[in-house]
Amino acid sequence: MSENRIVGTWKLVSFESTRADAVSAFLFGADAMGMIMYDANGHMAVQIMQQARPSFAQADLRAGTPEEIKAAFEGYLAYFGRYEINEAEGFVIHHVEGSLFPNWVGADQKRFYVLSGDRLVLTTPPQQTGGVTGTSTLVWERVV
Repeated sequence: MSENRIVGTWKLVSFESTRADAVSAFLFGADAMGMIMYDANGHMAVQIMQQARPSFAQADLRAGTPEEIKAAFEGYLAYFGRYEINEAEGFVIHHVEGSLFPNWVGADQKRFYVLSGDRLVLTTPPQQTGGVTGTSTLVWERVV
């Protein structure tokens, strides 16, 4: 690969999931926000959140009620690690080193990608979310 065009900071434009039965959903709302960053040394990080997440009643990070903690967790996705690109087959692998979802730590997350100008589209392989199998398509716009 002569030039790694994925390197940069990208802002989330849309995040849409499609179930196996073709029903679409916005897991983090139609107005989800997020950023993904890829550096030239092979590191990556991503954060995605639902904009309307409720605040905790107390201003103490560790004092949330079970309901507040559940809502905060379900409205946020974050992980970081290293990445590698398979340009020939059009996918990137995120080697997860840390994640809000503990089951992803030490696992690989494969994403098919398409780069077009300042747009990066990442699509997941079929995966389970909320007990339903489907794919997600995330559209990102280059910031830097």
